Amino acid sequence: MGDGKQTRDEEFQSFMVGRWPRLMRTAFLLTGEQHAAEDLVQSTLEQVYTAWRRVGAADDPEAYARRVMINVHARKHRRRLREFLAPKDDSGLVREVADTGDRIAQADDRSALLKALAQLPARQREAVVLRYWEDLTETQAAEAMGCSVGTVKSSAAKGIAKLRAIPVLAETVTHERRK
Repeated sequence: MGDGKQTRDEEFQSFMVGRWPRLMRTAFLLTGEQHAAEDLVQSTLEQVYTAWRRVGAADDPEAYARRVMINVHARKHRRRLREFLAPKDDSGLVREVADTGDRIAQADDRSALLKALAQLPARQREAVVLRYWEDLTETQAAEAMGCSVGTVKSSAAKGIAKLRAIPVLAETVTHERRK
């Protein structure tokens, strides 16, 4: 019996180590703060670990973890009417370290993009992060968010429209196109 638990623990540890950077990136984009992202990932992994026997045998344990993360974040957001995503100045904001090959990391003004993303309502931010940062399909994003595909489409479209309306981002896009 001890061997089965040890095997499950090793499987979970392998899953956790392999997915940590991606889960941290998603959590950072959802929360806007390094410490809050770490807390979110830890809370997520606690719940995933308690269900690991079932989750580890599933087809896509990462999708399960992503769904748990969205739910944990949404519950926290519902409890607090106002979410403080980033300090008023940049002094306390810890920068995300991008994965190698991350096309978004190539943007000249990543800071402006993260600040703009933090201004979106939680549901729109979730949809934009899952669709465009995590590159999930609409169906996968809907499963992660616990909503319909139509809700993902409309939330992502509204979020992208708000991001496009921010002058700093519009200048960045215009500047990039001129190069």
